[in-house]
Formats: sequence, structure tokens, C-alpha cells
Amino acid sequence: MKRTLAATLLAIAPAMGFAAGSETDTPPTPTETTETCADGLVFDLATQTCMTPAASSNDDNAMMDAVRELAYDGRFADARDVLDLLDPADSMVQTYYGFTARKLGDLESGMSFYAAALAIDPDNNLARSYMGQGMVEMGDLIGAQTQLSEIRARDGRQTWPEIALRMAIESGTGPSY
Repeated sequence: MKRTLAATLLAIAPAMGFAAGSETDTPPTPTETTETCADGLVFDLATQTCMTPAASSNDDNAMMDAVRELAYDGRFADARDVLDLLDPADSMVQTYYGFTARKLGDLESGMSFYAAALAIDPDNNLARSYMGQGMVEMGDLIGAQTQLSEIRARDGRQTWPEIALRMAIESGTGPSY
């Protein structure tokens, strides 16, 4: 079992970056946001300085990149501060609210955010994977398996969401990211 899990991890390592919901198959490249800026600040592209997310002139795409980078770096509260500035009607915003809530220990809120993300976009396989991983954490393997089936039915085979949730179900624990 351990050998199979290790082989699977090596096979999907390049795809692990999808955990953050980007279009790339690599983890986010650290930027000044996580390498230079103090907690609570993001790097503003226009001024080339660190500032509060509310003061930043970054567009929504740059802000989502910051959310992804901060979440990957384990700075969940900082990621939430950036999310607070984005459109709550966006499925990925709800997905990241769910992810950060779950990682901060609030599984119930996380599940509510994932449900909101799926109400906006039922094909959001990242939200389905994270929801399923939360279900695994809560011991609801039937619910997790249902989400895995939905991911597969929505053209999600061999994607990070499918692989990560399958591994979580098999091992009883999800990836750290």
C-alpha cells in the first residue's frame, strides 16, 4: 500500500499545483507577496511595494494569484483578507473561502462555502475535491465517494482534483494542500 501511494504521489507531483485552482500544473511561484511582504500585505504590481490588500491596485486575476500563493504558503488568514475584496458570486472565491476555513479548522463553514461554490458552478471540480477531502476528514467516506464520482462524470479523470480526492479516500487523509 505504501509503495503504491508513493508511486502515485511521484506520478502526480507535477499536477499538485492544481490544488490551488489555477490553470497551471505547478505550484505557485513565490513572489514578493510571500518572500518580502510582511503578514497581512500583498505585493502591488503597479507601485512595486507591499501594501494592504485593500490599498492594492492589483486586478482580480492578480488578487486570485495572491490568494493561491498565500494559501499554498499556509497563510490562510492573509488569503481570506484578499478574498474579502473579490466577488463573492465567483465560484473560485467561494472555493477558496471553503479551503481556508477548512484549513483553519472550521470544517462546517468550509463545507458551506464549497456548497455555495457548487451552486454557482456545478462543474467546479476543485470545490468537489476539497469538499470530498473535508468529508474524508469528517469520516463521511460515502459523501467523499459521491464527490469523486461527480468529478469523474464531469471530465475530471486524471486531474489534480480527482487524484487528490481518490488518494484521500484511499489513505483516510487528504494532501496538506
